[in-house]
Amino acid sequence: MSRIEFHFNAPALVPYACRLLRKVHGRGFRAQVVGHRTTLTQLDQALWTFSSLDFLPHCGADAAPSMRRVSSVLLTEQPCEDWDRVILINLGESVPANFEGFERIIDVVSIDELHRAQGRERWKAYSRMGHELIRHDLARPESP
Repeated sequence: MSRIEFHFNAPALVPYACRLLRKVHGRGFRAQVVGHRTTLTQLDQALWTFSSLDFLPHCGADAAPSMRRVSSVLLTEQPCEDWDRVILINLGESVPANFEGFERIIDVVSIDELHRAQGRERWKAYSRMGHELIRHDLARPESP
């Protein structure tokens, strides 16, 4: 079964995702990021500008195969079966389809009230499926 972590209380979804992806990339991993098209567009732009010292090679699911091979981050509305399936980062509103098979799922929940309510529903859904859930409260100093 996948390891599912919830990162609660992200002050801003996209900047937090940039920092999280920098950490994932720095450890030599690749990640698929799922979410709403608007969020993914914002994340794509932010990954080019969030740090003058870091570059995270990334692309969309519709990129050419040569681009997908060299990217460490894949931005997609639903998980892709034909790309690395170690880490899935969910920035979306619901449990992603086809999330099974990933070793680690990180579900990011912002401080926005609607997003928090959606996060609670995702927590319940994963729990009903029998997954063990790990909670990281980003508002607490000792959280990752």
